[in-house]
Parts: sequence; C-alpha cells; structure tokens
Amino acid sequence: MKNKKIMTALLLIVATTGCTAPNSPVLPATSQPANRSTSQAQVATDRQQPFDYYLLNLSWSPEYCHSHRAAAECAERASFVLHGLWPQNFDGTYPQNCSNASGPADPSRFSDLYPEPGLLRHEWRTHGTCSGLSPEAFFTAARQAFHAVAIPIELTALDHQISMPPIQLLRLFANSNPSFPKASFAISCGNNYLTAIQVCLNKALQPIACGPIRSCRANSIRITPP
Repeated sequence: MKNKKIMTALLLIVATTGCTAPNSPVLPATSQPANRSTSQAQVATDRQQPFDYYLLNLSWSPEYCHSHRAAAECAERASFVLHGLWPQNFDGTYPQNCSNASGPADPSRFSDLYPEPGLLRHEWRTHGTCSGLSPEAFFTAARQAFHAVAIPIELTALDHQISMPPIQLLRLFANSNPSFPKASFAISCGNNYLTAIQVCLNKALQPIACGPIRSCRANSIRITPP
C-alpha cells in the first residue's frame, strides 16, 4: 500500500472534517471468534478502558482514483486501504483525543499502513490515545485487524464499474469471511458510490455483530474499479 496521494487525500479530509463514526447505537452481541491466533498486542487492552469495541474502517481507494486517473500511484490498482481502528461505545458515542501522548517512535515501521506520516499521527492522536495501548501496540493491532479481513475476489479483480445493492455487497464480505458474524460488516457510501467497509471487533480484535449501526441506505451503490 504505497498510495501516498490517496493517503494525502484522506489526511485532508480528516483534517477538515474529522473521522466519521456511526451515530446510531450499537448493541452488545456475542459471537464466535475468527479462526486466527491472538497476539500479545491484541490482549494488551484492558476491560476497564472507557470504550466498548473497535470499528475498523477500510476506505475504498478507487473512489479517489476514479477522479485522478492520471495519478501514477493509481496504476497499482489498490482496493481497500486502512483508514483507522476506532474505539467505539455501544450507546453510539466514541472517545477522541484522550491524551497528548506521543505517537510511534519510528513511524516508518507502519508505512505499509500509512505511507503518509501525517495520517498516522492523526489516527494516533484522535483514536489511538483512547485505546489504552502504546503507539506500537495500537498500530500493530490495526495491522493485524486489517489483514484479517478477506476482500472478496469480485472487488480485487474488478475491471469495470459495477452496481449492486448494499445487502449484496455485505453478502460478498460474509461469504469471504465465513468465521465472521454476518452482522460484523457495514457499508459506507457517498452519492451512491462505495466509500468504505466497516468491521466491528471486540477488544481482542475478534469480530462481533455490529447491531443497528448506520449503514449505506442506497438502493444500489456504484463501485469503481481500481
């Protein structure tokens, strides 16, 4: 993931509007954990931390490339890129800017996630400081969560614009991630275009049902190819 211009665009968006989280409440739900091992970074969170679960936001980078076709990095044909791992509460609220703690000592260790250091700093300051983790543990957890989500081949191999109902796209993700509860996923859209997929995870990074969070309500969403 070396799409520096994509990350720069994300940084400009969050610098002016901030990261957007669902406004609707999320209700507690039990689920079976994904079939993957639990790392030290995962279990480092404390049940007493003032948030209930994580929302993993993966941005659909072709939405940027759709209007910047000449950009060199768009030739890499990336699909989803990590926007952030965000602490959330079941009542729909979410903590932000919890301390002035410094970010990672060596941001380049996470350049695979955030080639643009400014976005990494923003994500740490706004969300990571509320996780109860050290910067290194937080971004290690974000990396693990990002790579745990299988992207449907229908999207990674996309070579032309398609349209489908949001429920069909959710079904593709459920089929590609059979160990995840089907209700773990939510779709974000803008002007009837896909903008992101969101995944609900508990503090151990195990997928959980999101409950009634706000998801894309369009009848059909357009998906631009990488």
